[in-house]
Amino acid sequence: MLKQIAAKGVDTAFVTLHVGAGTFQPVRVDNIQEHNMHSEWLNVPPETVAAIDATRDRGGRVICVGTTALRAIETAARANPKAAAQRRIGTYQGDTRLFLYPGQPVYVVDALLTNFHLPQSTLLMLVSALAGRERILAAYAHAIRSGFRFFSYGDAMFIPVHHPIAPAGAEQSHAV
Repeated sequence: MLKQIAAKGVDTAFVTLHVGAGTFQPVRVDNIQEHNMHSEWLNVPPETVAAIDATRDRGGRVICVGTTALRAIETAARANPKAAAQRRIGTYQGDTRLFLYPGQPVYVVDALLTNFHLPQSTLLMLVSALAGRERILAAYAHAIRSGFRFFSYGDAMFIPVHHPIAPAGAEQSHAV
């Protein structure tokens, strides 16, 4: 599949995030801001930073495949606020406890390809942060009516991220 994507002119880059069990635990607090993520180790190498920079330079979009990739990229953005202000990142190697939920900003990523996640999970809250709770609930209602499969080996969805100010050329097909 990666060869087919590359043949269409889409660049790819890689990150590492060692997923902890906390990612899949349900949120058990009434106030979402009180939920604590377990620490997870990640690495965003220089090659990935260069690929994102090149994508931004040509007006392309940064599209993550999987919530772990998104959390790694957004952690790297938060570690370098100056770069994040330009919708870019710096290299990063270390731990993250990043928990994205509605109201939390997404600095670098323009879209996410992910599966349908379980109720009350941090992953469902992450996708709600990207598209808004109502849009995600509508997508899930459609998925249930249509018999889509959920969780890790289920069907997938493409979620464009709503940014207050869209970058120039965001419609272009290049992605990382």
